[in-house]
Amino acid sequence: MNAPTNHNSAPMHRTLTVRVASPSNAFEKVGERFEALDRGEDIDPLYEITFQREEDLQRLLSANNIQMLRSIARESPESIRALARGVGRDIRQVHDNLQELESYGLVEIEDEGRSRRPSVWYDDIEIKVPIAP
Repeated sequence: MNAPTNHNSAPMHRTLTVRVASPSNAFEKVGERFEALDRGEDIDPLYEITFQREEDLQRLLSANNIQMLRSIARESPESIRALARGVGRDIRQVHDNLQELESYGLVEIEDEGRSRRPSVWYDDIEIKVPIAP
């Protein structure tokens, strides 16, 4: 995914919001955005992933996953093998973790010749977990 630019052609900073919410709460938020559009309001792009269970969020936030996401963002590794070397982990474990992160939409993996190149499309992650109803 190409980074969006602002009117000065500078890349925009993108924050991915990851929240824990019920499906009905997630749909409410989308519905509110559609209503705002119907009223002619300008709305900022929404970069959000919603988990229904805290366990999914916990897996996302594992030390290994955070280390990989940071390495991908900072180093732009040319392949999964290069990422595994960079984080000092077994390539099979890195591959498995990347597949899970890709299924959540947190990582994109592009085929480039015989290699598969991981990338992220956001600059940081904001976590939202409801504590009170």
